[in-house]
Amino acid sequence: MSRLLLLNKPFGVICQFSADGLHPTLADWVAVPGVYPAGRLDTDSEGLLLLTDDGVLQHRITEPKYKMVKRYRVQVERLPDEAALDRLRAGVMLKDGPTRPCVVRRIEEPAGLWPRDPPVRRRIAVPTCWLELDISEGRNRQVRRMTAAIGHPTLRLIRIAIGPWQLGGLQPGQWQEAEFDGVVPFALRKPVRSSAD
Repeated sequence: MSRLLLLNKPFGVICQFSADGLHPTLADWVAVPGVYPAGRLDTDSEGLLLLTDDGVLQHRITEPKYKMVKRYRVQVERLPDEAALDRLRAGVMLKDGPTRPCVVRRIEEPAGLWPRDPPVRRRIAVPTCWLELDISEGRNRQVRRMTAAIGHPTLRLIRIAIGPWQLGGLQPGQWQEAEFDGVVPFALRKPVRSSAD
């Protein structure tokens, strides 16, 4: 049976198991042989990362043609108005072409949010705002480039969902295993094992 792990990747961890000599790796958090990331999450981003030993499932999760929606909570500089958010919704032009339309809304600071180490820089004269953003593509540093394109640089980026899989209450560095039996594709089952076991 295929294995699928949901990891809350901490800030500063690279999405690989082999050491680069500079950063902590996935091997510091997950000691499960044969699983590999299904997609990536930048070193300076946090949140949900899926790991699997199933190449077909990995392809299905990462291949843009399947349009697997990814949801992010994003702290940005200043307070974007509706016109700026409408630009994101319609798709913005990046150096590698226009983005697909997305869903975005302003939200309150997420409840129960863990502190980041190191903390996000604060500037007294510059307010910040939280957004929830759903995209169905996964270009390199896409969310950061999108918010910068509308004049609101990203300060903190947390992925909370990929398709039907959600971060839930996992704390940084914690993971849980989801059952994937191939009969009900992409159905998130009751966790069968976790990093706390």
